[in-house]
Amino acid sequence: MSQEIVLSVKNLSVVFHTPDGDVVAVNDVSFDLHSGETLGIVGESGSGKSVTASSIMRLNNLSTASTTGSIVVSGVDILTASEDEVRRLRGSEVAMIFQDPLSALNPYYTVGKQIAEAYLVHHPEASKTDARRVTLEMLKKVGIPNPEKRIDEYPHQFSGGMRQRIVIAIALINNPKVLIADEPTTALDVTVQAQILDLIKDLQAEFKMAVILITHDLGVIAESAQNVLVMYAGRIVERSTVNALFSEPTHPYAWGLLGAVNSLETSGRGALATIPGSPPSLIALPSGCSFNPRCVFVSEICTIEVPMLRSMGSQGSVTACHLSGDEIQLQGRKAVAQ
Repeated sequence: MSQEIVLSVKNLSVVFHTPDGDVVAVNDVSFDLHSGETLGIVGESGSGKSVTASSIMRLNNLSTASTTGSIVVSGVDILTASEDEVRRLRGSEVAMIFQDPLSALNPYYTVGKQIAEAYLVHHPEASKTDARRVTLEMLKKVGIPNPEKRIDEYPHQFSGGMRQRIVIAIALINNPKVLIADEPTTALDVTVQAQILDLIKDLQAEFKMAVILITHDLGVIAESAQNVLVMYAGRIVERSTVNALFSEPTHPYAWGLLGAVNSLETSGRGALATIPGSPPSLIALPSGCSFNPRCVFVSEICTIEVPMLRSMGSQGSVTACHLSGDEIQLQGRKAVAQ
């Protein structure tokens, strides 16, 4: 895999200003994404996954959100670039597949017109005939049957899986370097989920792009990603390879997520393990480690001091936890054994 960095996020923080108080949705998130890499971001609802993605696309409402840090794509900092520069990068350098393909598509226009529009925005010199030709080629690449007929149909005439393919076509029509897939298999049945993930993998190889795969499903991460960020309450609590996460997890939250995964090995053993409690309010985070109210290993320091990311384990993982290295390795092995 090439080591070219195509996306660099440093100290990203996002605060939404609401009548009830400031919501710290993302807190000091940093990572690099390399060409050809698939990076998984996993965590419960409210962990900051989607806000991180929308920040990379600079889609947060500037009147209600304060964003600090840096997000560099192709040498340009998204957060400080002009609106014209962001529009140039959005779609051509970095593109996004949104969670709900039905709401992402305009019901008033044909799918062909919507794909072609995304192409013409970045190729104003192209004719409508050229745009239609490119659109037909993309429809074929994403596996839409009978594209010559279906190019002139409307979103409601497609199934959920086919609409997701249309959204993927819009995202890839300009051959971006980075593709952000935000819960791309939500509300799809298992068979269609597998088809969509295989399609993204095939198109990634063809277009030679990097992918950020956002999901709450660890099975999707295991199947599709090489590296993973585990997020909780807006922070990265563990950063590792996928192999390390499943064989040597280093954070109590990751242990809980892994324990809640159903598999052939755990089937029939009774109820799945659960993480006690609920995710914290982002308006009033607990002091110290945000996970401490739900952690069975909590100690006094966990309620006072926010743990910083530090190297842990034998596979290059980093984790934000106050437990000793020996205790982390012991409990990590127990989590895997369960």
